[in-house]
Amino acid sequence: MEVDGRWIGRALRRVEDPRHLTGTASFVDDIRRPGVLALAFTRSAQAAARVTGIETEAARGIDGVRAVLIASDLGDVAPLVPRLDRPDFVAVELPLLARDRVRHVGEPLAMVVADTPHAAEDGAERVVVDYEPGLAVSSIEAAIADDAPRVHDEGNVLLDAAFHDDPALDGLLEQAALVLEESFASARLSAVPLEGRACLAEWDDRDQRLTLWTSTQVPHLVRTTVAALLRLPEHRLRVIAPDVGGGFGQKCVVAREEALTCIAARRLGAPVKWVEDRQESLVAGFQGHEQRFHVRAGFDGEGRVLGVAADILCDVGAYSTHPFTCGVEPLMAATELLGPYAVRHYRARARAVATNKSPMAPYRGVSRPQMVLAMERLLQKAALRLDVDPVEIRRRNLIPPDAFPWTGPAGLVIDRGSYHEALDTCAGALDIAAFRERQGAAREEGRLLGLGLVCFAERSGYGTEAFNQRRMTVTPGYDTALARMDPSGGVTVYVGTSGHGQGHLTTLAQVAADQLGVDPARIEVRQSDTDATPYGWGTFASRTMVVGGGATKRATLALAERIRRLAGHLLEAASEDIELRDGRATVRGSPERGLSFADVGRVAYLEVQRLPPDEDPGLECQASFDPPGTFSNATHGCIVEIDPETGAVAIERYVVAEDCGVMINPAIVEGQVRGGVAQGIGAALYEELVYTEEGQLQTASLMDYLVPTAAEIPTVEILHLETPSEFSETGAKGMGEGGTMGAPACVATAVADAVAHLGIEIDRLPIRPDHVLAALHAGGRTEGSGAR
Repeated sequence: MEVDGRWIGRALRRVEDPRHLTGTASFVDDIRRPGVLALAFTRSAQAAARVTGIETEAARGIDGVRAVLIASDLGDVAPLVPRLDRPDFVAVELPLLARDRVRHVGEPLAMVVADTPHAAEDGAERVVVDYEPGLAVSSIEAAIADDAPRVHDEGNVLLDAAFHDDPALDGLLEQAALVLEESFASARLSAVPLEGRACLAEWDDRDQRLTLWTSTQVPHLVRTTVAALLRLPEHRLRVIAPDVGGGFGQKCVVAREEALTCIAARRLGAPVKWVEDRQESLVAGFQGHEQRFHVRAGFDGEGRVLGVAADILCDVGAYSTHPFTCGVEPLMAATELLGPYAVRHYRARARAVATNKSPMAPYRGVSRPQMVLAMERLLQKAALRLDVDPVEIRRRNLIPPDAFPWTGPAGLVIDRGSYHEALDTCAGALDIAAFRERQGAAREEGRLLGLGLVCFAERSGYGTEAFNQRRMTVTPGYDTALARMDPSGGVTVYVGTSGHGQGHLTTLAQVAADQLGVDPARIEVRQSDTDATPYGWGTFASRTMVVGGGATKRATLALAERIRRLAGHLLEAASEDIELRDGRATVRGSPERGLSFADVGRVAYLEVQRLPPDEDPGLECQASFDPPGTFSNATHGCIVEIDPETGAVAIERYVVAEDCGVMINPAIVEGQVRGGVAQGIGAALYEELVYTEEGQLQTASLMDYLVPTAAEIPTVEILHLETPSEFSETGAKGMGEGGTMGAPACVATAVADAVAHLGIEIDRLPIRPDHVLAALHAGGRTEGSGAR
């Protein structure tokens, strides 16, 4: 143990790792049940069509096929209707199986249950669907055109929200020394988790209960939603998320396949399993991040931002997802666009635009990679035109250190952070002056080197108040933990969060250990089982250490107080004089007078006649935490080189100066940062779901959808700062998305810096080699730029 006796702050090895390294982890597809059947889906081959008939006879004739179900076989099972309680939102139905109309390639039309996966897939291929093809819309521009075909009868704009119409803004822009009017775009992405979506459902006829094992980030939400669809009381549905091979937001919404697998299991009275393959994941899985920002910004002569007006368009695909809806990306973009910058005048319009593509889910970062790209490129462009140093223009616009908490014009309250210090730390590590000398010499040799720098704020630990501002009809926020000591003195903490690779079993045990004075190895953290854990909202949006960690600290503090009371009674000492250390309760100043936790536990359960009169048997405490939210911050910097012969971009160096408050486990923090940066580099340079005008996906395999390998990812140098949060119980701030938020813009600003002297602008992601090469050959500007 460290000298100060604290477990928080120690880089303990993750307790989850041995089972993953030795192959003893259990994912959904590893679970074996007697008589399990396989499920496969017949999915739409058309992006927009009327369904005039579905013929299932040939599928039923396949050897081993047990059942073929289409929409008419589902009876009175209602569709999902994700909603926001606001007048600018349009709710549309999400059918479990399409009946008379399909709206994207990959939409499920029929499900085939068979003895083996091969038989189920053979059966799914033999289902014959008759289509009357319609006109698809596969881009934002096509969807908002006056004569656009309608994805839904209600129209193609499912949310049209206006934010803070500042009456002074237009006048400020007219008087500004510089006005930039720019457009920024990002491609559509897939989360590409190592484990795709997967479900195993089993109906117990004796207990009249259903168990669903599913690869999800939100087990309790899945239980609530699926039970409602099946008209089951929630206590008759148990949802378990076993080991989960990544989610990145794709699994924090309820999938219709989860409900359909349960329907099949209940209908057939046998366990039913569905495991998607990679092609199915790319075609039919939830997607994200396809956005267009048109931004007008005014600057004074010294580079200070006077005001910003933004028009934000998000391609949300064919449907809303439950519970966040298609409003999650446009609403976040409009609310948080200004990030860490002290801009007082602002106006935004944000729209969710439906297209004939797979629906969008809250993919890691949720609009913030695009927001950071827009703001950082604006500052970079302004610095060049006003002849202001790129570091200095950011310093002049960052929220001043003495201005926290900062309330922005959109009503966002940002708590204290180390924005200026992070900028200076990152810039210092990069030695920008020395780089400029090297860059100049390289240009003389025909080489293209660039340096990028971005600052951002990562909102984390969203509580009920934050989600309620979106007017969600299902409002996440709080979380709950239950801490229990057993008769042997062992401690189990049951949490409503649901980790899927982040190391929560380790970090939450560290939080509990500091409250109880016991080695984290003696604490077991249980999660992801709705029968065992208190109701909670799972893990997404960098919430677990803030919200779940806060609940864990409160519950274990309460448990520690009960242990002190009981030990004080047994030792005939005041409870406030009892110290908990190394698994013992001792009297302060007399360490020889003490009891082991096993001694205390035995009395609490097995010798209750020795309890104080007002003390209940057992040792367990439950507590909840619902924070207002808190902001991490970081500055990313990188150096790139462009190959002028191929247009390929290589990253030479990558530096992160980050502040996530109190680090519970520095090794896990660094792992999250590095993983996030790798994912952000993928978005910057490689990953893109490409659709034809007819809505057909052209990148439906990992041969075409390029995910970076270790060879493309540089060493990430991480420099830590620490500003404890005033709004979390542990001082920690969330940091699960920051790497992904900063990296795309960081790489883009570096590439833009490398070609700035050629008049080339880099305002679209990913930065593909063919686009770079074409711009180099043209020697001019690319799309999306304008300046006055």
